[in-house]
Amino acid sequence: MAGDHRPDHSDARDLFYFNFDFPIGLSFIAIATSACLNVALRLGTPRTFRLDDSEAALLLSYDILQLSALLYLTGGVANPFAMLFLAPVMISAVSLPRKLTILLGLLMIAAATILTVEFLPLPWYEGVQLHFPLLYRTGVWTSLVLSAAFVGLYAARVSDEARLLSTALAATELVLEREQHLSALDGLAAAAAHELGTPLATIALVTKELQKSVPENAPALADDLALLAQEALRCREILRKLVSLGSEDTGGLLDQHSMETLIQEVVEPHRAFGVDVEVVKSGPPDEPAFMRNPAIVYGLGNLVENAVDFAHSKVRIEASWSRNLVVVVIEDDGPGFSQHILNRLGDPYVSGRSTIRRTKTEPGAGLGLGLFIAKTLLERSGATVTTANVPPPKTGAKVTIVWPRSALERNAAPADAWAGEEQTASPDAQQ
Repeated sequence: MAGDHRPDHSDARDLFYFNFDFPIGLSFIAIATSACLNVALRLGTPRTFRLDDSEAALLLSYDILQLSALLYLTGGVANPFAMLFLAPVMISAVSLPRKLTILLGLLMIAAATILTVEFLPLPWYEGVQLHFPLLYRTGVWTSLVLSAAFVGLYAARVSDEARLLSTALAATELVLEREQHLSALDGLAAAAAHELGTPLATIALVTKELQKSVPENAPALADDLALLAQEALRCREILRKLVSLGSEDTGGLLDQHSMETLIQEVVEPHRAFGVDVEVVKSGPPDEPAFMRNPAIVYGLGNLVENAVDFAHSKVRIEASWSRNLVVVVIEDDGPGFSQHILNRLGDPYVSGRSTIRRTKTEPGAGLGLGLFIAKTLLERSGATVTTANVPPPKTGAKVTIVWPRSALERNAAPADAWAGEEQTASPDAQQ
């Protein structure tokens, strides 16, 4: 076929299949240098060693320079393997900070620019010299730059969102783990109270019998027995409260509070920050009594904290209830939520620096984690959480939390649970 310059069958005995002529010695030096570096790093560092960001960026920079040397010897950007320039940039975008990724991208662009105008000819068959015009090489350079920018930005975005979501879920799991730990402690306390009930009732009964038989000439003994009876009664009151913590049918005194105490517990830690916090309550006289839930306290506290952070001068908390619903509305007079992310609020990867209201000054602020955790915990308790802006002409953010009253309300503690314990203990004492 005319123009076909493939080698004849004798060339098959040569060391290289295509029998291309290129500076193999210099190429071998570049490859051998990388091989020696890899062996030295493997032998010179323990298996548990982990590179920091700057060290990883340095190694990726070396990869770009080594690839540049090989491409210079084999045709520059016209070499099909020039696409390997994208690999270090993509790895950096996924695992390294954005500043280092930008520096690596600039290094790659500089190397590709040099290889567009300075390079040795692309190896080809003997007697044939391929020449790619500058326009073609510029097109390849443009495709490399655009591909690196697109792949780098996309990989960095996906990596950041995955990292933030992982952090948010880890934080949520920690909060829920603490809540479960508190519930477990409640159960253990109730179990311990039931176990201690019988011996304590026996002690109280025996003390009462001994008080009846104290001689008149032993006032010190009478005082000691009176003190023992008083302390036994005190222990009974403490155990009465502990018993109520572990029962689903009883409302523990330590476990229950009204709407007023719930709001005060949430609001009090945030009153000393120069923002007026106004609390308004409305509803029928039968104010609901809530089972104390750490998830609810934390979720409401986080929303109030955000409102205080972003308010100019005032935060208004309105608590209302009816026979079927319990509603808490938290408003502030700050700048409000940005319209284009209002529907995405509560996602853990919504960045506050450009989207959520105004920038906080604390490190790590504005990641959306607090709102994500608060919303998750409140919805887990049965609430519906909605976010909106205060209607004009006023400004500010408004968060509304609505519970079915049946999901939160709990009956009052029943009568003395100790009567049965005393009746059980009495026969033992008489024996």
